[in-house]
Amino acid sequence: MGFTIGGIREMRSGTRRRGRTAGATAVAEYTGLWGWAVAPGARAAAGVCSCGDTGCAAPGAHPLDFAREVPPGATLGTAADAWAEVPGASMLLPTGRSFDVLDVAEAAGRRALVRMERMGLPLGPVTVTPSGRTQFFVAPGAAAGLPGLLYRMGWDDAHLDLRALGRGGYVTAPPSDLGGLGPVRWLRAPVPDTAAAPPQARLLLGTLAYICHRW
Repeated sequence: MGFTIGGIREMRSGTRRRGRTAGATAVAEYTGLWGWAVAPGARAAAGVCSCGDTGCAAPGAHPLDFAREVPPGATLGTAADAWAEVPGASMLLPTGRSFDVLDVAEAAGRRALVRMERMGLPLGPVTVTPSGRTQFFVAPGAAAGLPGLLYRMGWDDAHLDLRALGRGGYVTAPPSDLGGLGPVRWLRAPVPDTAAAPPQARLLLGTLAYICHRW
């Protein structure tokens, strides 16, 4: 089994190499230090997804169906073995397990983040994507509870550019490339406390909704 990136066919290795590549080291940090699972993901070049499906609905932004997920707690050796089988794969983090994600437009997210920091609100990891989105990591359950939270806060009919990603979803992990557009970056990198227990969505949602509404 192989996959194509930018017209170059990359084959899964028949031998399990344990080279400490940058990718394997990053995967081991996510699994071993932060306790998150990592799924090998497709890559994209010139809009063409490495999965080989010309009609791919999410080029360079979905897990590889033949690749095994690296579980939480995996060591560097385990990560190196897994990543040797999928050279060039991106790192995807599953949502709905250790965290959900609140996703908003980048400009609104950056402005909201500054306000939250000034207010002293609890914050988890935050990423910014090359597609112009800011992603706030929050406690699991946010996606299922978002409609109710917005209703109770009076924002249910505001047509906000705000969505939540929960169980069954994935986000691209820094520094992986997203859909051929460039790398995802941290605005707030993980730290032990917030990686293990990100804040409840309700603590951030009022500020996010207000800024999204005004933006």
